[in-house]
Amino acid sequence: MSDPTDTIEIHIPIDHDRLTAVDALSAETGLSRQAIKQAMNKGAVWLSRATHTQRLRRASKALKPGDELHLYYNPTVLAMQTEKAQLIADEGDYSVWYKPSGMLSQGSKWGDHCTIGRWVEQHIQPQRPAFVVHRLDRAASGLVLIAHGKKVAAALSKLFQHHQIEKHYAAIVQGQFPTPPTVTTINADIDAKPAVSHIRLVEYDANQDCSLLDVEIETGRKHQIRKHLSGEGFPILGDRLYNPSENHSLDLQLTAISLSFTCPLTGAMHHYELEQSMRPQL
Repeated sequence: MSDPTDTIEIHIPIDHDRLTAVDALSAETGLSRQAIKQAMNKGAVWLSRATHTQRLRRASKALKPGDELHLYYNPTVLAMQTEKAQLIADEGDYSVWYKPSGMLSQGSKWGDHCTIGRWVEQHIQPQRPAFVVHRLDRAASGLVLIAHGKKVAAALSKLFQHHQIEKHYAAIVQGQFPTPPTVTTINADIDAKPAVSHIRLVEYDANQDCSLLDVEIETGRKHQIRKHLSGEGFPILGDRLYNPSENHSLDLQLTAISLSFTCPLTGAMHHYELEQSMRPQL
């Protein structure tokens, strides 16, 4: 019998019918039915049927000969918890949410219960499928755009691909960021790809020697803002990757604070902005 604290990866070919997924997995692993059901709900169980593989959440799902079950059971992943996401605007075909620091933009084969997409599927009313259109770093917080259909997701993704969405972030960095010129542009490749960030000083606190910045990005490379600011000598507070000398009691002080774009469905201009209380403060 498997220990529920063990990590398990197992693949089970199904050769007869009238067998449910929870029974098959429990019999093969020795885990309790309750443990299997919890793993299913958190996205750690997958079903392959013909050429298609997807997460399986329904414990009573009847299996067919030729199916294959996959369990990716990691107690550490399954025990993860995050703060609640908050709905900012529901436009029907898509919605805008506040993602807290620590919540993932994308899950893995080991689970998806701590992702913004899964949170939206479980909490939006009426319930709809959720497709994450763009990502925020796990450590970052702020506005995320969620589509509720594949065609809408594709249309919104094109806006990001063609730089037709204006994105602003608030960041608190160590040091006094220069004021002239009014906007500082950092044009430095990341992973051999072009990356452009425009940065404006909002406020400087001499007592803390920290600067509050407004950052607009033209591109969306991984860790772009964090790398650009750290490379210029202004690492973001709470950044465990690019500010190793920092006191890490703080969450990463980087928040996506606004999104502006022309809706591809209606042609109307939309602007979404976080209220001040949800932004980094000096």
